[in-house]
Amino acid sequence: MSSELNLDWMISVDDHVLEPPNVWVDRVPSKDRDRAPHMEADDSGMDYWVYDGKKLPSSGLSAVVGKSKEEFSPEPVPYSEMAPGCYDATARVADMNRAGVLASLCFPSVTRFCGQLFYEASDREFGFTCLQAYNDWMIEEWCGAAPGRYIPLILIPLWDPMLATKEMERCADKGATSFAFSENPEPLGLPTIHDLDGYWDPVMAAANDLEMVVSMHVGSSSTLPQICSNAPFMANLTWGATRTSGTMLSFLFSGLFQRFPKLKIALSEGEAGWAPYFLERAEQVLDKQRHWVKRGQVFADHAGSGAIDLDNLDLRGDFRDHIYLCIIDDAHAIASLGEIPEDNLMCETDYPHSDTTFPDSIQVVKNRIGHLSPETQYKILRGNAERLYRFEPAEPPVLTRA
Repeated sequence: MSSELNLDWMISVDDHVLEPPNVWVDRVPSKDRDRAPHMEADDSGMDYWVYDGKKLPSSGLSAVVGKSKEEFSPEPVPYSEMAPGCYDATARVADMNRAGVLASLCFPSVTRFCGQLFYEASDREFGFTCLQAYNDWMIEEWCGAAPGRYIPLILIPLWDPMLATKEMERCADKGATSFAFSENPEPLGLPTIHDLDGYWDPVMAAANDLEMVVSMHVGSSSTLPQICSNAPFMANLTWGATRTSGTMLSFLFSGLFQRFPKLKIALSEGEAGWAPYFLERAEQVLDKQRHWVKRGQVFADHAGSGAIDLDNLDLRGDFRDHIYLCIIDDAHAIASLGEIPEDNLMCETDYPHSDTTFPDSIQVVKNRIGHLSPETQYKILRGNAERLYRFEPAEPPVLTRA
């Protein structure tokens, strides 16, 4: 019954963890601690991650919690100046309670959003050791610190799809139901999802069989959006979130959903208000252009359609069955419910990044969806995430939020 639905809590499917300094040094052999990602400080007191000859600071925009918008800065920030919730799982739960967040899925930081750090490593064998250490830490320590409050997100070795499937299986046995993937692997120097040799087929087949969600964060292609060579940064940043639409369209026309009927993808930090337009446009293109494309004709050197059956492609059905969008604060997405199925929309808070709604997260969402039925509100707040990630959250804590 709707009167029994608790609408005071949400699940965020896109937050971030700034890895604590012990992640790798506690988990790799003692002889390897100096070459695993570890933290060092310079004479000024600024600390850096050091790995594979790289010195990696933490951006201030990745740890804004506790600061006003006027204080935001991309300048490096030491851990001593971060809110503990950035890197400490127990402190994070306290912040989640304050913001009305019942559970959280966290993307990594120093490894970048889909583990590019280890893909780029000079020693990939040791990189894989470090990647597994991260996954074990994420499942056992971060998520284990507060059972039912965190959804584990793992990394895969992008450079070896067969090895990736084994790691997916290993982590699935430990309770993981999602892995991080790139919105566009091509800029990383990897094959696209349309690769004629099926480079990613083992990964997608494993995701299908294990029912592991393919989670893709905007920016996981290690590229910055650029309208033109000298467009203002704020114009690029505004426009760049909608590149998530490119990932959606790429998957819709890939044939992957036909070959892997249980494959599901989640697109993070791209909002969703653009979805109705791109779905409509995709249907127009399919209707008017598919006939010459099917004949194998080429226009302006663009690739063809591969093996996909264009005559029986159901774009909206595939969207409904396979694609999940995530919103921080998107009035247009809520206004478009119906065209965007209410079962396909989830919430995020982007804690502790500069787009975060913390500490007002639950109220921001409720301000957008409060006019909807309690059943629909519940789906968007948490029900869809629980179903997609096969996640059973802890009982909401009893507390009074300020």
